Amino acid sequence: MIGAAQAMTAQTRRRHDCTPDAGSLIGRLLQCGMPDPPFPTRGRLRDLGFAPGILPTGPFNAITDVSGVQVGHFTLLIGDAVQTGVTAVVPHDGNPFEERVPAGVAVGNGFGKFVGLTQVQELGELETPILLTNTLSVAPVMQGLLDWTLARNSRARSVNAVVGETNDGVVNDIRARAVQPEHALSALGVARSGPVAEGCVGAGTGTVAFGWKAGVGTSSRVLPAALGGYTVGVLAQVNYGGVLQVAGVPVGQLAGQYYLREFQDRGDADGSVVFIIATDAPLSDRNLERLASRAFLGLGRTGSAMTNGSGDYALAFSTAPQVRRTPQRRAMVWSPLDLPNDLVSPLFQAVIEATEEAILNALCKAAPVRTYDGRQIDALPLDLLVRVCDFQLRVEQEARNRP
Repeated sequence: MIGAAQAMTAQTRRRHDCTPDAGSLIGRLLQCGMPDPPFPTRGRLRDLGFAPGILPTGPFNAITDVSGVQVGHFTLLIGDAVQTGVTAVVPHDGNPFEERVPAGVAVGNGFGKFVGLTQVQELGELETPILLTNTLSVAPVMQGLLDWTLARNSRARSVNAVVGETNDGVVNDIRARAVQPEHALSALGVARSGPVAEGCVGAGTGTVAFGWKAGVGTSSRVLPAALGGYTVGVLAQVNYGGVLQVAGVPVGQLAGQYYLREFQDRGDADGSVVFIIATDAPLSDRNLERLASRAFLGLGRTGSAMTNGSGDYALAFSTAPQVRRTPQRRAMVWSPLDLPNDLVSPLFQAVIEATEEAILNALCKAAPVRTYDGRQIDALPLDLLVRVCDFQLRVEQEARNRP
């Protein structure tokens, strides 16, 4: 495994130099005398000079660029043993149970325990915030979400609490089941609009992707006014494997850290990924399902293997007031404003781009950790990432210039 660090120091460069095989592309790259990029801290993907896609981001480059959407994290750390948490995505600043938002779900690989999805698929709506946590903490987090919802709705007798999960048992002692209902309430209590914390926070505290430390990441895209000016935001809980790609460059393969290395299936690509997609475009639940399915194209751009043991889920919702299902509208026949099918394709592109960048932001912002059983999980080395991509692009350019 290639070493990583939060800061670019001589010590971390020595770790990188001694790890790759001398004859590999990485080994040659590290000896070729290219200057080291200055990375004093972990940063987002765009801090490294990468800008995936063609569409602009919103001001925060986050799911909270969609008006009204709020995100909160609760991070639970008890020594090295417990490293987990809860992330809350609140669809708007009203009462989600009363003012329900249309929603759609897509499942890439159903190896997961995502609570509440069948009713979302059946009715096409959300009636609670969406909470994310680890696999064995779904029950207490659901309890916390029920407590939160019932406290605000005195007549509610049935609540479709929506809780997603990934398995953080590589880093976190997941069998300890340390997450409690009050931790879900804490995540909901700090949910805010504005910048969103990424990396080893909330539900991403214990996650791993491509053999490197991962976490929670987010990104957004804004359509030009001529295409409606709508915003799409994605939040990702990243915990899966494959062959990491950045800007089309097979970084994981070049670094010698990837799924099926030496043609052995060690199960290191399992783990799951969850995408929460928000938009202010007035979409039906059917078109939101179509929107959700495009997240897996963004996932593919990063090199996911979508293995047997990876639960890959996407849930999309619209915050547009015109399609919100208020008590009055639910009691009558009404015709919501619905963006026509012929106009949704730019939103698909926005989802793909924001999904890819959200995943890579999670990797770039994550920090190295020691696992509950004493192993070291390094962070993706940002200096190496930039140098590999730059080197690969130079090689490709030279190949194109040959007569």
